[in-house]
Amino acid sequence: MVLAAVTGAEGYDTRPALDADGWRTLLGNLDRITAELPRQVTLHPHVGTMVENAAEVRRVLDGCGVKLCLDTGHLLIGGTDPLDLALREPHRIAHAHLKDVNATLAAQVQAGTLSYTEAVKIGIYRPLGEGDVDIAGIIASLTKSSYDGWYVMEQDVILTTTPPPGEGPITDVRTSLDYLRALP
Repeated sequence: MVLAAVTGAEGYDTRPALDADGWRTLLGNLDRITAELPRQVTLHPHVGTMVENAAEVRRVLDGCGVKLCLDTGHLLIGGTDPLDLALREPHRIAHAHLKDVNATLAAQVQAGTLSYTEAVKIGIYRPLGEGDVDIAGIIASLTKSSYDGWYVMEQDVILTTTPPPGEGPITDVRTSLDYLRALP
């Protein structure tokens, strides 16, 4: 089960901040849900949710026992190096979403000079191997640590027009699959 700490707001461009009581509630509920459910529970750090940036990811890791969904794109956009997280905390990763990202656009989203929605529209997400996330290194690190969870390949896009058949996101998906197939 993959959970995200959504804010209740529409979209992912703005979010409130949690105070100390909010963090206690969130972390306590994550531990409670993890203990009560008979299946693996993971938290998905995601742009526009209550767990987006590096400090918030660290607060979750230090404050409760929930495992993480390693979403390589959302982590990088939020300021967490996904390879570093995979190397340092492999025992906390139970699910992985593989995305590649343009780090220049990610820095603009972090700085607040570009909205997340606008960044997605102009191509912050790149086909695997064409962005700034070390996908090969992450997969190698997780493999070395005996990761046995799922890998989900994702390609987030916002379509402004209907592409001709055989074009558009399908081209990026093919490129990403070719990249994955070429990995050792």
